[in-house]
Amino acid sequence: MKVLVTGGAGFVGSHVVDLLVATGADVVVFDNLSPAAHAGAPAYLNPRADYRWIDLTDAQAVAAAIPRRLEAVCHQAARVGLGRGLSDVGAYVGDNDLGSAWLLHALARGGFQGRFVLASSMVVYGEGRYRCSLHGVVPPGARDPVALADRRFEPLCPRCGATLVPEAVPEDAPLDPRNVYAATKVHQEHLARLLGQETGSPVAMLRYHNVYGSRMPCDTPYAGVASIFRSALAAGRAPDVFEDGGQQRDFVHVSDVARANLVALTAPRAVTGPFNVASGEVRTVLDLAEGLAAPHPGQLSPRVTGQWRAGDVRHVFASPARAAAVLGFRAQVPFDAGMAELAGLDDTELRPTRPDRAAAPRSPV
Repeated sequence: MKVLVTGGAGFVGSHVVDLLVATGADVVVFDNLSPAAHAGAPAYLNPRADYRWIDLTDAQAVAAAIPRRLEAVCHQAARVGLGRGLSDVGAYVGDNDLGSAWLLHALARGGFQGRFVLASSMVVYGEGRYRCSLHGVVPPGARDPVALADRRFEPLCPRCGATLVPEAVPEDAPLDPRNVYAATKVHQEHLARLLGQETGSPVAMLRYHNVYGSRMPCDTPYAGVASIFRSALAAGRAPDVFEDGGQQRDFVHVSDVARANLVALTAPRAVTGPFNVASGEVRTVLDLAEGLAAPHPGQLSPRVTGQWRAGDVRHVFASPARAAAVLGFRAQVPFDAGMAELAGLDDTELRPTRPDRAAAPRSPV
């Protein structure tokens, strides 16, 4: 099978490449080695893959480099993280929306009808699913800065004001992006659906929850919460936990995420639609910080700061039921084992960005 992996030098993409190569697939990688995430070509690149250093926003380069007789595409390339809000909206829209548009344009023009797997994200849901004891499932409104400043973090029912109870989010939940990155991921999903409609390609959208593990970005504003906490600990600092640390999330190991991609690309019957890619274990952000700090008992205990950041959500965790039923995918790495592994990684097993780049404010949620 001939497969194109975009973003195949990156965190999740490189693990997908390794799995595909191990199955005997002919793998072509597009990656622009963005300095926002890379200090150069990573040492872990798989020598059996064909790497082409292409920026997806370069329409001519993309069209010229699309491989012939392509059977599947795994689209991982994206600018990730909460970023700087509207001050870097152009960079997010350019990389995520325009880059995806030119990729899809080139595939459609080339007559591509194979499987297309998109790396989406749980951020498309915005806040998670909530239930009011009186009114049932209700969508929470925008978070109130006054309440947040007063350390009242839990969402309230918009109809009666009662505290809401969070529940696992199913794939048919309404999409409600609450930051620039989330908006671009929703648009990527919409564009990918159009590819399916126009070409007949089976399109699967994998909505990753909080991914962690080897090769994840570190020391960059685009890093995730696990990387931010681990970088603090490696520098001898206690991790700062925003709000009260009670934010509920699902932390899923990168090896499980890569395996979900492999299943979507190679399952005997093509699969379509959105799938939550999650562990099924609900943990708090404070659980994560404490798990990573466990090798340093008493020395670097997490600090709960009460700080908050616009664009963050309170609770979002997934129902993995559809992925289990349709894909046959279930996560295999338990939280405690994954945290122990992550805490034990050395710096060469993570992926630093350029040390001279200015860092933006970072949020650990």
